[in-house]
Amino acid sequence: MPTPKAARDRHRRPPPPPPSLSTQRPVILAGLAILAVAVLAAAYGLWPGIRQTGPKPSPGGGPEVVTEVESLYNDITVYRQNDGKLLLAFGAKRLNYIESIGDPHDPLDLPVAYTQAMTAGLAYAGGLDDAMIIGLGGGGTGWYHHKSVPDMHFTAVELDPEVARIADQFFNVRPEKNFDIAIDDGRVFLTGTDRRFDIILIDAYRGPFVPFHLLTSEFYKLVSAHLKPGGVVVQNVEPTTMLFDSAVATIRSAFDNLVFLRGEGNIVILAYNGPARDEADLLRTAATRQAQYRFRYDLTRILDRRFTPPWKATTKPLTDDFAPVEYLKAIARHNEKQPGS
Repeated sequence: MPTPKAARDRHRRPPPPPPSLSTQRPVILAGLAILAVAVLAAAYGLWPGIRQTGPKPSPGGGPEVVTEVESLYNDITVYRQNDGKLLLAFGAKRLNYIESIGDPHDPLDLPVAYTQAMTAGLAYAGGLDDAMIIGLGGGGTGWYHHKSVPDMHFTAVELDPEVARIADQFFNVRPEKNFDIAIDDGRVFLTGTDRRFDIILIDAYRGPFVPFHLLTSEFYKLVSAHLKPGGVVVQNVEPTTMLFDSAVATIRSAFDNLVFLRGEGNIVILAYNGPARDEADLLRTAATRQAQYRFRYDLTRILDRRFTPPWKATTKPLTDDFAPVEYLKAIARHNEKQPGS
């Protein structure tokens, strides 16, 4: 049975019984293109959750099955562990991926290490007025930011309306003052808005991979254009595959500065433009905001997770394969679950 500790290794090794993590579907042309993107993304190592194979656990042999839903984009299962925490899983046939783990009665619970590391943007951002996340899942990361900084206007962009419904019904994450949920593809949402944000978090997965249209230089330049001065983008990446260098190079192609944080199996990347943050000023900001908001996961300790992983600076970034207009028109069609999946 997966535990929070097992989930912290989500992008690295398959543990015992159930499911795993995601929210957006790749944009690809068709046929071999779909397979090629899946293989590339899998090689990328951007695994959204703990990969599981085999049948789903029965109520007597593992986490209790709370509900099962088949949406346009995902086969969704919610499990309840013995400790009361809920697991949100996406799957197809005999593959399941844990998307979220959380306590529906504790809005500040972030049991998975990489989600804790993703709160580092609260120290790096120039302001804390507007933030968004691409990929809602069970809602834990977005809900933590919202409940910790209630005056910040937070928008969660989620492709699958059933995921949003489940987040509401089972994880108690729902629209309220200063917390909005937009049902849309993340890239399409950014293309259609002129809003800018202090923090943009990216945690969008479907099954074993990140949608390819959310992993290109053009996408990150779009993200960059929607940041306020002093704004920061936060994304988790799996570091142990051959294409980790390409992931870093792709993000680096749109931003002046990258910061890496350990996520116990994942690496969280913060990216921003302009001069590098002054270290003394950054630490003062983290301490001041920690004292003001009393974050459960101390910002000053989160910053201690920073490090510099090895990567090849000469690696070329990934780019869109065809014209952006065609790309955006293809998104809706290829987000849909394919027959037999």
